[in-house]
Amino acid sequence: MRVVLRRAGRLALCAATAISFPAPVSPAFAATPRDGAPTPQACEALGFRATPPDEPRSVRLRGGRGYAQNAPLAQAPPPAPPPPPLPVPTFQPRMAPSVPPNTTIQEMAVTGAKRGQPGATRMAGDIETERYPHAQMNPIKRVAEEPVSTFSVDVDTAAYANVRRMLNDGVRPPTDAVRTEELINYFDYGYERPTDRAQPFRPTVAVTPAPWAADHQVVQIGLQGYDIPRAQQPPLNLVFLIDTSGSMFPPERLPLAKKALNLLIDQLRPQDHVAMVAYAGSAGAVLGSTDGTQKLKMRCALGALESGGSTAGGEGLALAYKVAQQNFDPKAVNRVILMTDGDFNVGVADPNKLKDFVAEKRGSGVYLSVYGFGGGNYNDTMMQALAQNGNGTAGYIDTLNEARKAFRDDFSGSLFPIADDVKIQVEFNPARVSEYRLIGYETRMLKREDFNNDRVDAGEVGSGASVTALYEITPVGAKPSSDPLRYGGQAGRAPATPAGELAYLKIRYKLPGQATSRLIERPIGAADIYTRVESAPESARWALAVAGFGQKLRHDPWMSDRFGWSEIGGLAQGARGQDPFGLRAECVQLVRSAGEARSVNE
Repeated sequence: MRVVLRRAGRLALCAATAISFPAPVSPAFAATPRDGAPTPQACEALGFRATPPDEPRSVRLRGGRGYAQNAPLAQAPPPAPPPPPLPVPTFQPRMAPSVPPNTTIQEMAVTGAKRGQPGATRMAGDIETERYPHAQMNPIKRVAEEPVSTFSVDVDTAAYANVRRMLNDGVRPPTDAVRTEELINYFDYGYERPTDRAQPFRPTVAVTPAPWAADHQVVQIGLQGYDIPRAQQPPLNLVFLIDTSGSMFPPERLPLAKKALNLLIDQLRPQDHVAMVAYAGSAGAVLGSTDGTQKLKMRCALGALESGGSTAGGEGLALAYKVAQQNFDPKAVNRVILMTDGDFNVGVADPNKLKDFVAEKRGSGVYLSVYGFGGGNYNDTMMQALAQNGNGTAGYIDTLNEARKAFRDDFSGSLFPIADDVKIQVEFNPARVSEYRLIGYETRMLKREDFNNDRVDAGEVGSGASVTALYEITPVGAKPSSDPLRYGGQAGRAPATPAGELAYLKIRYKLPGQATSRLIERPIGAADIYTRVESAPESARWALAVAGFGQKLRHDPWMSDRFGWSEIGGLAQGARGQDPFGLRAECVQLVRSAGEARSVNE
């Protein structure tokens, strides 16, 4: 299968091994509007043949010998006058192995494949066929034996939107699909903002009773990131990497991805640049690096994309990084943005090999953000492996509203980094805390010695983004979950600590482009404690409700039966606050839906 770009009435296919884009601009193009609706006439003038958003689409079969129509095709408009000739690319098309040697370029315009045909992508509807990384729940740890907890921050939100998609379909998500920290970090907590870009985090701490466990407490750690003013944000140098394989055909996949990227295009400034790469059976360059004034050209390039064929995701990644490095700007944010369902099935498809590949590429200064689409064959394992090792974020787009949140409301936090390799370390005081458990972050755990090792990779945080982490702790005097050591004695006793401290918080981070980390630290003490949940700040109460929601979905064994769906919903309802966009109200409804949804195994 081929990735196809319709240019000036002919098909130009870009080979992954040789990228070259025409530099001259024709006089006709210079007079063309730079933005507006990507109508067929406007796109023809730019050399693209775009499918209008509302036009009924068809599925063209292998070899161009027929169509399987999903709606009657609209009558074709009269042919437009031919546009001025455009420079012909200098590269030569490279046939995929699955295409017969005598196939013409015109016959390679594959825009879909019927299920059951050779090369067709599996389109399962059962979420049990989706793939998620299996991570063991964080255990309860005894402070006398292991007083220090270390993890990499995570600002991803993919799990929340994915869980919402399943609950809205009336199905409770599988356990591995629920990453509690991503549910928690989906929301803005209104933490106090830092004012110094050199120290881009301001920690907020609250200690409250645990609503799901008697005599236990929850330590909430919130980090609010510095918000770079719009005028000071560096230029963007982006490569859109778009999966155009057959599995991306449904409206909630490639068509939604196009709409999402158009929202991102809306935010571009003249100094920003975008290139586009698409992949199906192989990868091809769709648009050369184009400045932010030429939004219509970008929209037309998106409109020219159609889905069909298998999924050479590894080849697409390699080409996208190559394009990014060819246009690399040391003063810009250089990033690949991947839009896919993650169902790589041609070429390199091993998550571990791809993880190593993107980990190597992040050293070049090109980061990777990943956005997932669709269900049934959704490969979350692949998405997580790529995003976590590519120094980027992982999101999931289930609706156009979620696309607006990701690429309009959270635009700065998604694209402009304020800190790299952000790590959190908490040392608990054994005189005050006997046990602790980190809620979530199972795939982000680090060794104690990794905290001070600047060569150990950790999470990236974007402009204005916040991070929230919760520890459930057992105070000294409360009944522990395990028996004390018989032979602990003096050997297990910790040195004296300042009176009243429960724990000591450390945050380590690097400013973008720097190799040496910096440190923020503060004690967690009596001034941070709230004796009743009702008296705790709204942000703490909302975090508790969402944490309960995630743990209940995961069937965490530490959740009391007395803290059920109605109790979670009641706590959330009381902590909704201002909620200008209705995100918290929606979550309250999802809690209600979870109580009524059927299990994935039913």
